[in-house]
Amino acid sequence: MVTSSIDLLTKLFRENRNEANAEPMKNYMKGHFPFLGIKSPLRKQLEKQFFKEPGVLQEPFNKELVAELWGKNEREYQYTALTYLEKMMNKLQRDDLSFMEQLITSKSWWDTVDAIAPKPVGKIAEKFPEVVGETIDGWAVHDNMWLRRAAILFQLKYKQKTNEEKLYQYIRQNADSKEFFIQKAIGWALREYSKTNPSSVRVFIEGQSLAPLSVREGSKYLDRALR
Repeated sequence: MVTSSIDLLTKLFRENRNEANAEPMKNYMKGHFPFLGIKSPLRKQLEKQFFKEPGVLQEPFNKELVAELWGKNEREYQYTALTYLEKMMNKLQRDDLSFMEQLITSKSWWDTVDAIAPKPVGKIAEKFPEVVGETIDGWAVHDNMWLRRAAILFQLKYKQKTNEEKLYQYIRQNADSKEFFIQKAIGWALREYSKTNPSSVRVFIEGQSLAPLSVREGSKYLDRALR
């Protein structure tokens, strides 16, 4: 079932590849991944046909399907895997977090990590909060930069449910990082949380030594929110 469904997707993608688009899309991702040149609106249309295939969305969460899409060369297949993950988020279980870690650390770049961290990882951590101490705490200080970024961002959509202490802990643990993607993640996480608790974020930023990029990004909504 998985193979036949992915064969259909592969056929649809190949029929709609666009070499004129492929090179600029590759360049936008700093040359890290090849592309078929299928822009997002068309890709989403083609994905609809894939997701109508019998059993694709009706089965329990299918790691094999995601792994096969992740293994393909062109980036559009990873994007379809991310769409599938989002559609199956309510079926994810505690043990699926280790699989999310594999995805975060494979073919890693901001486009995939930023979809996995606040969506499937965030959902698993919300349903099974024990995984934060068991696993995500370790991500926050991991040698792998993308796992650290995922730890900082997994609560991005939590709003009032944000564990503020944990968010600030992870930021402090990474505050001296020279990595652009860590500094940017810190700013993004603070900016999002400032929509919920601006006064807390202001106090944190003023009391913590952060990279200028993190401060700039994290402060974007503060003046507006505290008027």
